[in-house]
Amino acid sequence: QVQLVESGGGLVQVGESLTLSCKIYTNFFGVSAMGWYRQAPGKQRELVASISTFGEVRYARSVLGRATLSKVDAEKSLYLRMTDLQTEDTGVYYCSFHAEWGQGTQVTVSS
Repeated sequence: QVQLVESGGGLVQVGESLTLSCKIYTNFFGVSAMGWYRQAPGKQRELVASISTFGEVRYARSVLGRATLSKVDAEKSLYLRMTDLQTEDTGVYYCSFHAEWGQGTQVTVSS
């Protein structure tokens, strides 16, 4: 059974930065792709960034140059650093691992 716990969301101003953290409780941390998704009000959940088992990282076009995905295997943690946040980045951010989801963390960007 996998458990994912996200943290780091909050209310920020346009142009500010934040880092989201996801602690993944599993014995198989290195054997599955993982990533961050987000869901804005009234919209479908969308990929923000993901990393494959081979370490290949991809980003949504909307966050290219503003997002950095990283993981620390020893901590079994996945991080998403977002800079120059915009109002359209507002949403609930979810961590995903092997088709499992965390409870989400709210990010609100205010102008």
